[in-house]
Amino acid sequence: MTTKGGPPQTGRSLSPAARRRLGGAAFYAVGILIAIVMFLPFYWSVMTSFKPDEDMFAMPIRWIPTSLTLEHYRKAFTTVPFGLYFWNSFFLAATGVVLNLFFGSLSGYAFAKLKFKGNSAMFRVLLAAMMVPGIVTMIPSVYVLRHFPLMGGNDLLGSGGMGLMNSFWGIILPGASGTFAVFFMRQFFLTLPSDMMEMARIEGCGEFRIFWNIYLPLTKPALATLGIFTFQAGWNSFLWPMIVLNDPNKATIQMGLQAFSFNFQTDYGPMMAGALVAILPILVLFLALQRYFIQGIAFSGIKG
Repeated sequence: MTTKGGPPQTGRSLSPAARRRLGGAAFYAVGILIAIVMFLPFYWSVMTSFKPDEDMFAMPIRWIPTSLTLEHYRKAFTTVPFGLYFWNSFFLAATGVVLNLFFGSLSGYAFAKLKFKGNSAMFRVLLAAMMVPGIVTMIPSVYVLRHFPLMGGNDLLGSGGMGLMNSFWGIILPGASGTFAVFFMRQFFLTLPSDMMEMARIEGCGEFRIFWNIYLPLTKPALATLGIFTFQAGWNSFLWPMIVLNDPNKATIQMGLQAFSFNFQTDYGPMMAGALVAILPILVLFLALQRYFIQGIAFSGIKG
């Protein structure tokens, strides 16, 4: 059927409302499909930690195990001192969080609110340092820790002993004030008005008191966000602790998971059980601070 002066009509076109509904349905369908694909590895890890050994490598894959067992969790905590490794990782990660929150916010406040010579130049150097991969500075960092004066048996010239190697300080000090922490807090401090600082100075407050009593309490969203990032980085760190720490009693939980892979074989059941236990602190921390985390992401980086 044709109309005068127009192209042939083959059917009725969809209304704008129908197009929106169809597009929304397609969007959610694709989103659900992607979510399922992303969730499958985690689901497989959880099920593997509870599967009996005979179900683990069954073909076709048994997504729903025939029976559940806690044997892998028992083996994870008895094969290696998993509780000790858990505490070591928690101590290192929590100490890194405290130091990064304090020094990062202190430096960020200085870059954002204080006017001093070389402010912009030093901040550019900081941004350039963020672009340097950590693997590049690893060997120089080991050399500095090994020859740290008057520590670990070293003399004043840094020789004769091990310095800060094989100690928790060798993990804590190099990351006590990360460049990302300074940059992140500086961006958040820029969003805060400077009027409060001027009024406090008129009242006779010192710079540290202005920072500690006035501005720092306003940065809870940024501190929560930075705390999650820092704790996650410290908790998941593997290569640097493996290089610095040689004492088995000082090993971290990530190093402990390596014990389930030996002689070119991997004991997947206990490894999956240990890995799931290892993610619990990060999961709990995120759930406890997610409100501040979202606020921190929303407000940080508004000003450059």
